[in-house]
Amino acid sequence: MCKNRCQWARDSFEAYQKYHDEEWGVPVHDDKVHFEFLILEGAQAGLSWSTVIKKREGYREAFADFEVEKVAAYDEQKKEELRSFEGIIRNKLKINSAVNNARLFIEVQKEFGSFSQYIWSFVNHEVIVGHWKSMREVPATTKESDALSKDLKKRGFKFVGSTIMYAHMQATGLVNDHTIDCDRYQQLLDSY
Repeated sequence: MCKNRCQWARDSFEAYQKYHDEEWGVPVHDDKVHFEFLILEGAQAGLSWSTVIKKREGYREAFADFEVEKVAAYDEQKKEELRSFEGIIRNKLKINSAVNNARLFIEVQKEFGSFSQYIWSFVNHEVIVGHWKSMREVPATTKESDALSKDLKKRGFKFVGSTIMYAHMQATGLVNDHTIDCDRYQQLLDSY
């Protein structure tokens, strides 16, 4: 439990604080987790992250606990069912993109051995550490997220703009953007 958190997680609901304290910024090398965040970050586009966190269990149910092969096999009937499932954000384009991205995710795994190997190559397999005093200083995109977004789009992925991919990089610990006054900033530095 953090005594001092990043501003965005200080006065929030318990699941949001738990996400900040236990997940956000922790380096991820598990493809299943990367696939989960690819779906969640795409779903978040235009909405608040807290909205997605509140629906996370619904996403686990709707997207086969983020088993990429199962999601890649979803057909039009399954996508239509998801559009009426209240546990997720029921945007047709976002649902279609999740299935499309699952199929392309598998192609990336085949090409690079794992999606993790692929995505970490954009940061030279090392965490980029921010030294931010406030969240106002944290960028929305970086040259690394620009390059990742461009490559994913070239491969046919959807909902992978640079801002979305930078949020993915923050969530999965490719970057440590906890502010320096946050307990997690130093805890994560000590864990590398």
